[in-house]
Amino acid sequence: MNIQKTITIAANSKNPLTVNRLGYGTMRLTGPEIYGEPANRPEALQILKRAIESGINFIDTADYYGEDVTNRLIAEALYPYSKDLVICTKVGGARKPDKSWIPYNTPENLRSSIENNLRTLKQEQITLVHFRAMGGAMNFERSMEVMFKMQEEGKILHVGVSNVTRDELETAMKMGEIATVENMYGHAQRTTHKAGHMESNGGEEVLDICEKNGIPLVPYFSLFLSMPKKDTRIAEIAKKYGINEVQANIAWLLHRSPWILPIPGTSSLVHFEENLKAADIKLTEEDMKFLE
Repeated sequence: MNIQKTITIAANSKNPLTVNRLGYGTMRLTGPEIYGEPANRPEALQILKRAIESGINFIDTADYYGEDVTNRLIAEALYPYSKDLVICTKVGGARKPDKSWIPYNTPENLRSSIENNLRTLKQEQITLVHFRAMGGAMNFERSMEVMFKMQEEGKILHVGVSNVTRDELETAMKMGEIATVENMYGHAQRTTHKAGHMESNGGEEVLDICEKNGIPLVPYFSLFLSMPKKDTRIAEIAKKYGINEVQANIAWLLHRSPWILPIPGTSSLVHFEENLKAADIKLTEEDMKFLE
């Protein structure tokens, strides 16, 4: 099966963006528990530079990674940015000193976070911002109103959503143009998953809406391979092609739908190079039926 090499974000807008279909997620560039500075700062910077050299032009970040660690690394490694580079950030969450994750989604919170992203990324306008639904005392519509207001003000070029239910996505689409959706999605986790007080909404539940409306789905936690533990199909495909399970999972995502934009992340340059090679793996129709 041949796979589509590029994908267009906000295809029907005045400012469509075409990017290569393998992006890079920066979350793993932080310290333990996605907090603090990376263990190997030179390697983190090297990965970001290598990403651009390899043709990646979609990078995912958030000011609550670190905190502010990934944004500062991106600016240090890549600023001034190439014209075709899309830096996608997220707002709606924050971190506490105990490393816990908390909602940060009042109108004042969202404005503060967007301004902080602009400052740390050294930008006058952020190309793409996802509002991440993190529960708590969230008024989804009020939060989206702020996002579209800041788009009108020129702080944001394109608005996306993250960790949304099907109903939330449909609500957001009625309020304005949604450029992208970022939900948890990989072969081992396709639907909503609860872990403690955190809930991650799955990509399978919104993929048909994305496909119908030409909205790229950006999967997070796409390389999580341990659910369900009894499913050995990815391992079997990996063995068939002499690759590792992570590469097989990335290949599955690329073949699953032309509207999926994987952003596999790692803090290892060796693993980064392995992930790049996944874009060249060609799965057959029989492979995809087996993996269904």
